[in-house]
Amino acid sequence: MTTGLAQFWRSMPLRLALLLVALFTAVSLLSLAASYGFTQRSFEQAMRADLRQDLAGFRAAPNARAVAALVEAESRETDPNRMVLSYAAPSGRIYGNGAIARDEAGFHIVSLGRNRADYEGAYLSLTDRLYGGVITIARSRAEIEALGDVFRNILLISLMPTALIALSGGLVLARRSKRHVEVVGSALDRMTRGDLGARVDVGPRWSDDLAQIGGKLNQMATAQEASVTALKQVSSDIAHDLKTPLQRVALRLEDLEGKVEPGSEEGDLVARTRAEVAEMGHVFQALLQLPQVEAGAARARFAPVDLVQVCRTMIEVHEPSAEESGHDLVLEAEGDVPLVPGDRALLGQMVSNLIENALRHTPPGGRIVLHLSLQGDDRVSLRVTDTGPGIPAAEREKVLDRLYRLDRSRNTPGNGLGLSLVAAVAQLHGADLVLGDNDPGLTVDLTFRKN
Repeated sequence: MTTGLAQFWRSMPLRLALLLVALFTAVSLLSLAASYGFTQRSFEQAMRADLRQDLAGFRAAPNARAVAALVEAESRETDPNRMVLSYAAPSGRIYGNGAIARDEAGFHIVSLGRNRADYEGAYLSLTDRLYGGVITIARSRAEIEALGDVFRNILLISLMPTALIALSGGLVLARRSKRHVEVVGSALDRMTRGDLGARVDVGPRWSDDLAQIGGKLNQMATAQEASVTALKQVSSDIAHDLKTPLQRVALRLEDLEGKVEPGSEEGDLVARTRAEVAEMGHVFQALLQLPQVEAGAARARFAPVDLVQVCRTMIEVHEPSAEESGHDLVLEAEGDVPLVPGDRALLGQMVSNLIENALRHTPPGGRIVLHLSLQGDDRVSLRVTDTGPGIPAAEREKVLDRLYRLDRSRNTPGNGLGLSLVAAVAQLHGADLVLGDNDPGLTVDLTFRKN
């Protein structure tokens, strides 16, 4: 779960969605800030124009006494929290609803009432000399400062929900794109594991670029499947064409063996040749059997199979060879192992190949164990272990390919088809096949669904 979330947050669609939301938010914030600055300057310019107009009205008075009377009259009708009027007459007397005072902290507007209280807030003022006195008109900046609250409300009511909606939409699109990418990745994983029938299931709601990628991958998979099928068909045709001539050679060698003296040099040569021809026959038989198994026709014959009985039978078949070579061949079964659906003959061939492979590569005196158990509630596990040299981790996938052999196995009997047939039978039965390390030796784990 954690890994899936980490991959989701690192996905390109989500990064693009976050980038677009961040870009939209940045542009919106810059636009909102520019609008705020422009509106604030407009308000200040309008307020300064009003101050100049007010001052022009007082200048129309004929003398200082008339100015003082006019200031007193208007100040009685004016809220000092909105507008302050002050006229310091030539006599030193101050008229109006406030006066400007200065101290260490700066300028203040104080009331002319008895309490001499300061007016709170910021003011925009205009001062001029008039008839020997000083007149001051100040208007409150409360309306300008209220613009900040207005624009913050716009940010909260408009921009934030829009950004959240855009982010949510981006997350939905990113999640959908991630599912589409996972479909492509899953198909590629199946192709990598050798599933030639794997295809990308392109849906109608896919974006054009992903749909095009999926189509190209399907074309590649189809071409690869056709190429591999043709190659397998060639090998099958060759095996089929050569099988009959080999059988004839084997019969003639058998006739020739009866005409030479047993134990002679000629007799030994004929015997060795018959063994080589028999091995070639086994190779061709395996090459013919593999396509039949991979074609899946045997599924029609599936029936409940007792793997314990199959393993016991195969051990009895190979026990004389194991005793002759000094190997310890053991069957272990934990409790009641349930039946599995399958073809008994093919499962027997699979177990036989695993035993032969272990006998071939395990030194004399080694131990080979077939272990059967119930895994979970619906799976049956078959584990075959030996004490041979094992298979390097880098080679474990390759040994399941046709005719592939390890370098150290070049001088040992075998044709490189035993494990290939095991893999084909396992795939036919829907079983999981895993090669591991027995330290020392090889571990082959097969997990079947129970019947």
